[in-house]
Amino acid sequence: MQPTRRDFLGLGTSLLACGSTVPLFLARSGAALAATPDTKGRLLVVVQLDGGNDGLNTVVPHRDDEYRKRRPRLHLASARLHKVDDRIGLHPALTGFARLLDQQRLAIVQSVGYPNPNRSHFESMAIWHTARLASKADTPGWLARYLGARATAPGGDAPALHVSNTLLPQALAGGQRQVPSLESLEQFRRRLGVPESAGTKDQRTALDTVGTRPRGGPGSLLEFVQRSQVLTYSSSARLEEVVKSKAGSDGYPEFYGLARRLRLIAQLIKAGLTTRLYYTQLDGFDTHANQLGTHDGLLREVSDSLRSFVDDLGKSGDAGRVLVLVFSEFGRRLSENASGGTDHGTAAPVFLLGPGVKAGLHGPHPDLRDLADGDPKHAIDFRRVYATLLDDWLGCPSEGILGEKFTSLPILRTGRS
Repeated sequence: MQPTRRDFLGLGTSLLACGSTVPLFLARSGAALAATPDTKGRLLVVVQLDGGNDGLNTVVPHRDDEYRKRRPRLHLASARLHKVDDRIGLHPALTGFARLLDQQRLAIVQSVGYPNPNRSHFESMAIWHTARLASKADTPGWLARYLGARATAPGGDAPALHVSNTLLPQALAGGQRQVPSLESLEQFRRRLGVPESAGTKDQRTALDTVGTRPRGGPGSLLEFVQRSQVLTYSSSARLEEVVKSKAGSDGYPEFYGLARRLRLIAQLIKAGLTTRLYYTQLDGFDTHANQLGTHDGLLREVSDSLRSFVDDLGKSGDAGRVLVLVFSEFGRRLSENASGGTDHGTAAPVFLLGPGVKAGLHGPHPDLRDLADGDPKHAIDFRRVYATLLDDWLGCPSEGILGEKFTSLPILRTGRS
């Protein structure tokens, strides 16, 4: 039996409630989740470590006497590390990263930074977010500029998603395309505003039927409300099935907030969204005091969460089209401070994860005897990492996005999409 206009008039209040509770970006996205998934499109997932991760105790120069001399309490013993080569080891908490390295799914880019480094959290992060050494509050982010340059058909899913309960990072802000933020998959679920009682299932079925009809066709919901609200309903309906299937629920250490956010990102990827950028964060890396225990816990969360994420996508067959970037706004100083911590530094390692990377160490080891204001000098400009992601992974010419030409790094197995 075909639903009639009378059926929908009885749902007026409920449907309007649905339109007001589902995220606005789905309402604007037209046939968002009804679109054919771009299964061949490559995706970038960015994990931002807020506060300035101590790179020297993450990727550890354990054979360097200067490292041990400058950090009498904080240096990590060689025997405890996951060895990368005869000079470098990973922090003991990075067991997940060590496993990914063994599986050829982890690339470590050493000594990454930029000229005339800034030790302010806000200003240094703004530089990384905008890829501009003299950025302003209204400077569009480098990923926002990428989204503006990328040609997309009308409708479709959100071009990027910020999966966090924090403010939208500047990297995604200031562009032509709005990027939504969300915390949980429940935000996508259909909300009819009526109890799950007799008749609700039939009401949902009726809405699903109309939601698939051509715009303005006979019996269209345009007779009652804007079609975008029906499409919003249809979009969230598809994701409700993801909730029911519990896709991506196995193997994640869900007591970690980062793991829960990455699990959500995996669910969205496996649901077939055409979204190409996902962005999330983990804070707490400003380790001025009592660093050893705090840093151990943070690195364990990063490592175990990302290993689960990469493994999950590998099981679903999606890993080959996903690349993960992990960065922080700066490293920490070479010398420990009097409080058992480290203060704001400069250059630090960047990580890339996924089957598409050339695994292992890239870039020179930090030279702990050639310092600038007490810190190792950067050897690789972070914008070269961005150029590599844009040119060689996302297939978007980087010069127009970054404002000048930066040479790609040989850190990926695959070239342009």
